[in-house]
Amino acid sequence: MTAVDVAPRTAWLDGVNPVTKVAMVVVLALPLLISVDAVSAAVALVLELLCVPLTGLPYRVVAKRLVPVLLFAPVAAVSMLLYARPGGTVYGTFLFATISDDSLALSFAVLLRVVALALPMILLFARTDPTELADALAQVAKLPSRFVLGVLAGARTVGLFVDDWRTMTLARRARGLGDRGAPRRFFSMAFVLLVFAVRRGTTLATAMEARGFGADVERTWSRPSTLSPRDAVALAGALGLVAVALTAAVVSGAFRVVGT
Repeated sequence: MTAVDVAPRTAWLDGVNPVTKVAMVVVLALPLLISVDAVSAAVALVLELLCVPLTGLPYRVVAKRLVPVLLFAPVAAVSMLLYARPGGTVYGTFLFATISDDSLALSFAVLLRVVALALPMILLFARTDPTELADALAQVAKLPSRFVLGVLAGARTVGLFVDDWRTMTLARRARGLGDRGAPRRFFSMAFVLLVFAVRRGTTLATAMEARGFGADVERTWSRPSTLSPRDAVALAGALGLVAVALTAAVVSGAFRVVGT
């Protein structure tokens, strides 16, 4: 457990209902999914970074959690660079791949877009307690209790994967297997982690069924989950952020709908 996890819950977004956070993610994601241009993605990304103080997360922690996204985002950008519809000056071709002005612009826009889509998930849910999320899904979103309890159980086991990975790493080093062959070590450990996840999930599902969590009965919840004026402000802020990003793209003439 990190210092961030045990820090006092004093951030402004800590008072926002988890269901509102889910709605904010949808609001921030949908417009970025139907358009593909660098301007709207860049503006959205800058505005999201300016909102980091509202989350209670240090910028250092945000940067650390963005590392996996930054490592895999170029994969989408490269595919767009090579196989997007050519336009403008063509710089080179190879079989079905063509690099042109349009493909360069689209690949850069996709790169920014992937980061802009992932960042809200990190900012909004890094400090959200799984139990609070389950309470909100059941009481505010009115989702079935069976689904909610499954989400809660899955969220609670995510942290165990980190512990499993750390334990496997230490065990391999103790046996002299952790100093070379990083790619092979990564995939072998990932396969073992997958096996652990399947076994743990099966055991957990059986235990929950045995305790009656799968029964089709009306359930009560120990902690109430309600909406407040802060939720309306947060959702309005997300709508405003998207509006500013799309307006900047339209005014600059860079706005482009996916597929055009």
